[in-house]
Amino acid sequence: MILAIFLAAAAPQTAGKPPITPQTQVSGGVRPAEQLALRFDAVDLAIEILPAAKRLRGVATLTFTAETPLSRLLIDLDRNLPVSAVSIDGVALKPAAWSNPDGRLTITLPSPARAGAALVARITYGGVPHVAVNAPWDDGVVWSKTKDGRTWFATTAEGYGCDLFWPCLDFPTGEPGKVDLHITVPKGLKAPSNGVLLGVDALADGRTTWNWRAKRPNTYGVALNVGPYEEVSGTYRSRYGNTVPMIYWHLPGEAQKAKGLFDEFAPTLDFFESVIGPYPFGDEKVGVVETPHKGMEHQTINAYGNAYAKAPEGFDWLFNHEFAHEWFANQLTAANWDDYWLHEGFATYMQPLYGRWREGEARYAVMMEAQRNRIENKAPVVRGMILTEEQVYEPGKGGAGQDIYFKASWMLHTLRWLIGDAAFFDATRRVVYGRPDPKPGNFAPRYGSTAEFERAVIEVTGNDYAWFFDVYLRQAPLPEIVTTRQADGMVEFRWKTSLAKPFPMPVEIAIDGKMRRLEMAGGVERIAIPAGAHVVIDPSSRILRRNPAIEAFQAYQAAQREKP
Repeated sequence: MILAIFLAAAAPQTAGKPPITPQTQVSGGVRPAEQLALRFDAVDLAIEILPAAKRLRGVATLTFTAETPLSRLLIDLDRNLPVSAVSIDGVALKPAAWSNPDGRLTITLPSPARAGAALVARITYGGVPHVAVNAPWDDGVVWSKTKDGRTWFATTAEGYGCDLFWPCLDFPTGEPGKVDLHITVPKGLKAPSNGVLLGVDALADGRTTWNWRAKRPNTYGVALNVGPYEEVSGTYRSRYGNTVPMIYWHLPGEAQKAKGLFDEFAPTLDFFESVIGPYPFGDEKVGVVETPHKGMEHQTINAYGNAYAKAPEGFDWLFNHEFAHEWFANQLTAANWDDYWLHEGFATYMQPLYGRWREGEARYAVMMEAQRNRIENKAPVVRGMILTEEQVYEPGKGGAGQDIYFKASWMLHTLRWLIGDAAFFDATRRVVYGRPDPKPGNFAPRYGSTAEFERAVIEVTGNDYAWFFDVYLRQAPLPEIVTTRQADGMVEFRWKTSLAKPFPMPVEIAIDGKMRRLEMAGGVERIAIPAGAHVVIDPSSRILRRNPAIEAFQAYQAAQREKP
């Protein structure tokens, strides 16, 4: 947050300019049938960064397969990057054949395409890209400078989408099968990006072109990064038998700090491979690049801007969180933004799990408690409709906001206790890889959903937990346990939810220090408890449930923020 404030103040005259249209600001959501009819096979993107003019220019060659007959192409591209030429299958079109009034480039095909036909669209474009107001929370480009005045540039696109700097299909299932990137930068600068580096071309005037190739990148996961970077590199020997290149690109003058961060790469990777499964992009790289914004999960080139901050848990939470997204966003991609929690909830839960893996239950409990205090319960995490990114991320647009992080993380914490570690990680593995036995080479990036995760839980447990997911994901209020001492001396424990359905969540209680588990069949259980006995419900905080003390604390915090 400190870095983000600095950036917003550093360039007030350009932040948010040039403005974008409502169409460009939308990523995902309901899409025209003509876009959904395209299989995006490949893109070859040649793009030059022009820091002196604060401009980009590019040539994008998009290869599609038409899955139904088409007479036109609808491609997402910010109109601030005007198109100067278009060809279809090598045939140049007249300017009247395309238009882009609002950020959706419409190209009339020279002749209708039949179902199954291949289409190659070559689009020449360029202009002044939208500058982010407060990256990465607001998207766009970041033009910055190093301490010695050299160019430091980055892109972010998760919220507004890939169309901010290249012609694409700006919805989650619009991933291209392959991306070839050719990034040209001024002399003395480097351009780390997605996938495998195929080579660097030295041009006569000192510029260089960096050639990269990546498989199935997330639509928002394609990233441009430019700076006078230095590198730390090494090789990770996986428990699965393969070796994975690891590279960190950092600014000059930070060698010692950079090495400290790089030293976290291998143990973090080993943790993920031990509890989830193989690193999904082992044939490409583990890549991290220092950026002039906080961070983002760009595929195989995670953005890092946490200023090497230290924390009591002993590891860099931002690096860990963005790296978690290689499994939960880049390998497993939510097919609809409504299931955004699959990215952020799992990635957020990985930090306490890593703390537990490193130091044990006390560290895990401390980190989970910090997350618990940030759950808001103002909107359902999942609404059962096709949504844009902002309709989920922005509370002002009806979204669950930070609950896709912290509430979803706590839901996973509760689920792990409910079904046990073996079943929890088995179900997670199945939804991440599409199979229970992932090994390098036997899986590919895939799309998933909340419903699929629920089915995976049924498969591994033999039980239907719809009652669980309906309360935690599809309703905003948390379940509450109500206790009543009855006339016959028995004490009733009853779950209260916003649904008129039983909530049979087991709960542990301590009676004068002795543990007892209540199965809560039908959401209720009556037991004998001596009068005056000291009772603690859920003493190990296994269950995400309503807590009036936390609500009062949050209200107090809100009131303090309102004070002048």
